[in-house]
Amino acid sequence: MQVRVRALESALVAGGHVDPAALDALVETYETQVGPHLGARVVARAWLDEAYRERLLGGATAAIAELGIRGRQGEHMVALENTPTVHNLVVCTLCSCYPWSVLGLPPVWYKSAPYRSRAVSDPRGVLADFGVTLGSEVSVRVWDSTAEVRYLVVPMRPAGTDGWDEARLASLVTRDAMIGVGVPSGAQTPSRPGSRL
Repeated sequence: MQVRVRALESALVAGGHVDPAALDALVETYETQVGPHLGARVVARAWLDEAYRERLLGGATAAIAELGIRGRQGEHMVALENTPTVHNLVVCTLCSCYPWSVLGLPPVWYKSAPYRSRAVSDPRGVLADFGVTLGSEVSVRVWDSTAEVRYLVVPMRPAGTDGWDEARLASLVTRDAMIGVGVPSGAQTPSRPGSRL
């Protein structure tokens, strides 16, 4: 895949269709200025600061902007909080609407037809494929992202993290947990073998 990407890039540059400096700036943006590390900061702040958590759940776009995070497809954000009885899962059934500013580029599986259809028809099966098995007491809510609204899942804070600072907590928060197909690293969840989408 990397060889193909480099070949395509070389052809576009050689043909005068792409400015290499502009391409470098775009890559730099998605490697450092947007991405799941920013969403992880949002989640960690919500875990530490109850007032911020309430603002995030009440108006995610403004609360995320408080941390200086803005950008493409980061408008009209809604935060969804996982609890011991509710697990949220995000999908875009029509295309691949996705909050780039807090999660970076969407993973290939997020855009795939199997994920988009099964997330709606068999959300527990999808979660199991990702290694997350929930008890019968936990309801799964599936949220369909659109051009008008995008979602960020606030996963449950792992046990044993009392006294941790924001940076250390953020290191536990994965992109998959903020989509709802995973849990923070270090969090315990029963799982069963399954193939990832």
